[in-house]
Amino acid sequence: MAGKIDAHIKSLGLALPAASAPVANYVPYVRTGSLVFVSGQLPLQDGAVKYTGIVGAGVSVEDGYEAAKLCGLNLIAQVKAACDGDLDRVKRVVKLTGFVAGGADFGDQPKVMNGASDLMVQVFGDAGRHSRAAVGAPSLPRGAAVEVEAVFEVS
Repeated sequence: MAGKIDAHIKSLGLALPAASAPVANYVPYVRTGSLVFVSGQLPLQDGAVKYTGIVGAGVSVEDGYEAAKLCGLNLIAQVKAACDGDLDRVKRVVKLTGFVAGGADFGDQPKVMNGASDLMVQVFGDAGRHSRAAVGAPSLPRGAAVEVEAVFEVS
């Protein structure tokens, strides 16, 4: 039976993807005590990077926002796996760190990262409010436009 958070995600018209496997020598998440550190997630959909390129030069800020939102869905899928399938165990989204592929003069990383931040608040309510960093990068793995990592507090 789906929990409250799963039902809420469905009511938002969203669907969680399956938690993706790592593509190199790392694990998708590490749990220590009540914290879950989720490795950086790309905007993967059906196993492929949906948003590639440089935000502000071929990728719009709006598409960057959607890419960050998709990264957020992948983060939630990973924390769900870390909680044995029970998202109701998430007590708080502690921190998001986002990397946005952009040129040297691009400064709208916060607008892009709002895609992931807004999603966390939509899904988890006040427990989704978090600290955050939004960092520019000249390139990201697999040509992705955005990558986001997270720390969650769980029970």
